[in-house]
Amino acid sequence: MKDRPLLQAKRGIADARPRFGCERVHPKLLQAGWMVGIGRVHRLWKQEHMQVPGKQHKRRRLPGHSGNRCVRHRATGRNHVWSYDFLTERTEDGRQLRLLAVLDEFTRECLTLEVARSFRSNDVILTLQYLFAVRGAAGHLRSDNGPEFVAHEIQHWLKRAAVNTLYINKGSPWENGYVESFNGNLRDEVLNRESFLSLAEARYVLDEWRLDYNHRRPHSALGWQTPAAYAAWLNAHEDHADGAFPAAKLADPPVGATPLPPDQPAQSPQILSQRLVREP
Repeated sequence: MKDRPLLQAKRGIADARPRFGCERVHPKLLQAGWMVGIGRVHRLWKQEHMQVPGKQHKRRRLPGHSGNRCVRHRATGRNHVWSYDFLTERTEDGRQLRLLAVLDEFTRECLTLEVARSFRSNDVILTLQYLFAVRGAAGHLRSDNGPEFVAHEIQHWLKRAAVNTLYINKGSPWENGYVESFNGNLRDEVLNRESFLSLAEARYVLDEWRLDYNHRRPHSALGWQTPAAYAAWLNAHEDHADGAFPAAKLADPPVGATPLPPDQPAQSPQILSQRLVREP
């Protein structure tokens, strides 16, 4: 069968990324050197019954009227609008994990994916302080009305940093669509497939996925480029005076941002609070 080598290549990609459909596998084939059109890939995909099962959830969406929603206040450049949100997961012993995801809405980069048992507003400030130092301050921060985001301390700190807040309507997560889409991918590709034995293991696995998401996972909204490749292209082609920011300087990440495997001691500086580092 003349298509057998191509099918083997497709199955190899599908096995590594089981939630990738035909349109996402095709760019990966091109990157691997296969000169094949999307039509042939789609035909073989259906012929071999490789369709990814879709998840259908009935949802009742109330119309959002917030002027801060993502379709009303769109990012127009790198670092123009960031969005951040929390997710909740549990380790095998039933104890809670909290995940803080920060996203650049224009480049779709996941700037950090912090993991801890709990977060206070001061922990959020420390994370943003680090990101502002190595990347430049965001113009706007979009979030829901969670207590960590609306606390007086963080609002005061953001005001001093000249960063505008974009709070969406309560009960309207679709108004923060970019980070909600990211959260869906994270849960679909990692959280629903992995069991974490400890906080250290969760940090390691999730940071590996974050690097893969930024550097190796093609994004349909970016013309099937990776977020990191698109950000590098912007940095090379846009004039910094027009609002683009230069490449971030190399710096040590906060504890939890680039953790070592669970059986190795962390070597990162103590940027986040000791409460985030030590597992109670």
